[in-house]
Amino acid sequence: MKTSELENLKVAIVGGGYGGAVAAVALRRLGADVHVYEQATAIRPVGAGIGLRPPTLELFRELEIFDPIAAVSTPSDRFEILTATGDLIQREDWPKVDDYARPNKTRFIHRGDFIDTLLRLLPEGMVHLGHKVADVQDGGDRATLTFADGKRATADLVIGADGIRSVVRKRLFSDAEPVFSGAHAYRAVISCDDAYGLDVDDNLRLYMNDRGTMVYFLPLHHRGEVSFDITALSDDDSWAPEITKDGLLVLMDGFDERLVNITRDLDMDTVTSRAVFDIDPVDTWHSDSVALLGDAAHAMLHHQGQGANQAIQDAGGLAGALREAGSVRDALARYQAVRKPDTDALQRISRESWDAQSVRTAFPEKSSIK
Repeated sequence: MKTSELENLKVAIVGGGYGGAVAAVALRRLGADVHVYEQATAIRPVGAGIGLRPPTLELFRELEIFDPIAAVSTPSDRFEILTATGDLIQREDWPKVDDYARPNKTRFIHRGDFIDTLLRLLPEGMVHLGHKVADVQDGGDRATLTFADGKRATADLVIGADGIRSVVRKRLFSDAEPVFSGAHAYRAVISCDDAYGLDVDDNLRLYMNDRGTMVYFLPLHHRGEVSFDITALSDDDSWAPEITKDGLLVLMDGFDERLVNITRDLDMDTVTSRAVFDIDPVDTWHSDSVALLGDAAHAMLHHQGQGANQAIQDAGGLAGALREAGSVRDALARYQAVRKPDTDALQRISRESWDAQSVRTAFPEKSSIK
């Protein structure tokens, strides 16, 4: 689209998570009039650690936001997969690090730091908190959001970045419900000093037993912390299942005693608990003036660590499509055509999870996506 058209483009983004925040920055860089509507009443430093992959870091360089992200993240060289007792199964360097003009190491970041950093880059008044979307109406060349308090916002482009239970998706594209994976994830962030000597470098480690329990150990050294995640099989599909310290220790039976000790020391008030869901592939991500992004379009299980990365890549892909196409309608068609094949593949691969007896590579997505 022409610069003048982009500068007159009014965009409403539903959701201020990974994808929504990056989309706001990217579209703002194009000159669009962007507003982010987030249902939370405050931006809180909640969540745990994620890994930002090399293609994501390259996008940040293009958007000129690499330095602020690098300041609150930890670079990593490799990913190790181990047995419950610490025997090495697979060790591989992160792929694509050297595919660019400058090396882009995978970087680990706390979700709260990521969101806070991105939203701080936006002008005051662009992010509207306490705005829960109740409905969206597609008017062809424009779309209108209706919020729970009855207020409305109309834009040339509405982006539904409102997560796995997306209202935008349900109203316009698919009423399919999230799919339970048969697992729970329990997450906490601990001090490096409380890691019983397991915090030896900047690399991600995954420990797993033959009963489907996995422990992700992800350094956040810029914070002096480690993100500690226990994923275990369960039949309970409650969205936020309850767990006790004794229950966690049962799951850790047979693991390296140091991992057991970390679990025993956890402050249960800081442990987040959730059932793990994804969604089946959504056939259509867009209309003429509304598009889905991130988990709203393609929520995937966390086993390959791609959910946040793909939401961010969506944001970059959408911005690129708007810059290259002749209209919003053509841009949205191009955006889906480019992004959907990769996310379909990653949704499928992520459902395969990990099996200690059959790990052939730490990065099974390498042969499936660009």
